[in-house]
Order: sequence, then structure tokens, then C-alpha cells
Amino acid sequence: MRRALLQLALLAIIGPLVCFPDGTARAEGAAPDNPWAAILLTTPAEATARQYLGLPEGKHFRVGEIAADAVIVEVYSMYCPHCQREAPRVNELYDLIERRADLRRRIKMIGVGIGNSQFEVDFFRESYGVKFPLFPDGQFIIHKQLGETRTPHFFVLKPVGDKQVKVLYDHVGKFSSPGEFLETVRKHLAE
Repeated sequence: MRRALLQLALLAIIGPLVCFPDGTARAEGAAPDNPWAAILLTTPAEATARQYLGLPEGKHFRVGEIAADAVIVEVYSMYCPHCQREAPRVNELYDLIERRADLRRRIKMIGVGIGNSQFEVDFFRESYGVKFPLFPDGQFIIHKQLGETRTPHFFVLKPVGDKQVKVLYDHVGKFSSPGEFLETVRKHLAE
């Protein structure tokens, strides 16, 4: 218990150092060498999350195995104040996709909690009412593979071929509006 409290205190101190100043966006483009093809995530235990992602039971999966034309990945941290403020808008983006019959099967969303344990990911999910699957990256492994990006960072990935993915678009910081961001995703998906 004491160790867990010490870890939470430490993450509360260093968490803001990972955050990106609000409102700034990076130009389109992927991180070098597209690390997403190699990243393994733990398959969700919940049947509803597996069903949403179109995954069978198993231990691990790659983003390229998600049954969708595009996967929006939010890289966030529970301790990032910008991620906390952005959470309602990200939830709105999810709701926009789910309300559209032409998009709900084509576009899926997941989140990766940088430096966050499963407990912290679950706490973030509950605190902000996140409906899409969230995955922990407690040891910063994915964070390092992504070039230690700041948060929030949004990647739009297209599964192609054998578990591979193509980065269609990436954006650091808050987005202008959920509707505009969705239109950007749709534009890149159509290319």
C-alpha cells in the first residue's frame, strides 16, 4: 500500500512533464518507422470490449488486428491536466461515431495510459465516463516506442495486411472540435 501511494505521488509530480501545452498541434505525419505495427496490447478480459474491437479471446493483440477501417488511439496520462480537460470532448467524439450507422463499424477508438497502471486506467475510465477500451502502459514501454510523445496525442491508424497498420494522421494536443476531428479522420480514411 505504501509503495502504491509513493508511486501515485511520484506520477502526480512527473505526470505534467509528459503533457503537451494545450492547443498546439503537430503537422500530419507518423513517428519514424511506424512503431504501431510492433506494439502489443493485452486483450481485454471483458467480452463487450473484445466484441467492440472484433477480437477473439487471447493474451495479446496488435492494433492491426482490430476489426475496423480506422482506429483512433488516444495516448494520454491520468495525470495530464490537458487530457483530463479533453476527456469530455474525446467522449463526444466516441458518441458521434457510435451514433452513425455508417461509421460505428468502420471506426473504433482505444486509449493508452502512459505511465498508468491498470488501477489508474480504471480510475480514469470511471472518473471521466470513458466508454471505449483503455490500456495501461505503466512501464512507459509504448511511450518509448512512440518517441516519448507528449499527451494527449491522437493517432489515426488503418489496419492493413497481416496485423500491420498505416498511420493516416496524428495530432498532438487538443483538437478543435469532435465533429471537425471526425471529418479529418473521414477525409484521411477516404484517401
